[in-house]
Amino acid sequence: MIAEYRELLLVAVAAVLGLTVQSPLRTLVGHQGIDVLLVVLVFSTGLGIEGKSLRALPSLWRQLTLAVLVGITLLPALSWLVSHLVAPGALRDGVATIGLAPCEIASIATTSMAGGEVALAGGVLIGSTIATVAVGGPILAAESAGATIAPWHIVVNLLLIVAAPLVAGVVVAALIRLPPRIETTASNVSALSVAALVALVASEVRLSRAYLPVLVAVVLFVAATALIGRILGLANRAPVMKAIFLTISMRDFAIAAALATAAFGPRSAAPLGLYGVAVLVWGTGSAGFMRARAPSPT
Repeated sequence: MIAEYRELLLVAVAAVLGLTVQSPLRTLVGHQGIDVLLVVLVFSTGLGIEGKSLRALPSLWRQLTLAVLVGITLLPALSWLVSHLVAPGALRDGVATIGLAPCEIASIATTSMAGGEVALAGGVLIGSTIATVAVGGPILAAESAGATIAPWHIVVNLLLIVAAPLVAGVVVAALIRLPPRIETTASNVSALSVAALVALVASEVRLSRAYLPVLVAVVLFVAATALIGRILGLANRAPVMKAIFLTISMRDFAIAAALATAAFGPRSAAPLGLYGVAVLVWGTGSAGFMRARAPSPT
């Protein structure tokens, strides 16, 4: 049983380290530590995506379309709603951007951990990222007069740290028959990368009394998105349900922070560190729980 929750334990320890040993970790953040970890995470995850699962993606176009549409319509409205639990200002603005972010990059890894449909998770990641770039700016501009969004630097960053390593991992896995030992190593690297990412993000959190309503808003948002993901996953086979559940309930805190900074200034990105810790703990714990409950192969 302990092995089934290994990732959750790693993330919990990483969160504590990030909140207590902040100075050296912030130095790593300032030297592109988060981007480097994302590249490692996405590449190692790509190694675990089988060609046959990608060929199955066209048959899942209805689930893919629904997940992307809900992610760019209902979730932004939800984060805007819960943000009003926070006093007006930078913290409220930051909370409001959570729902505009695409699905969390780490949701590919957590979907794999849970035994879900990884190809669908990858498709939702790509589709939701395109949707964020297309409509995130106008939505933020409507929320804040005078906000100027320049999405192209976000697109370039996503191409470098998400698309390129993901494609590289998938291509390597397709061209080379990887031995089980390599696949196991890639899975372990994914888990460690997620934990390290939590530590770096947690180091950016500066807890104070003002964060209490932010925490309440974040918890409500995660709970509501989990419920939405569960409802959307009904009537689907278990691997598809898991992919929908995790991609809907995990939004990318790093991209949300970039959007918040572009629209409202750097101080508005502060709540996204707290959300990042919460959503990665949530996603990893959920993946471990679903994997533990999965029927043993016969």
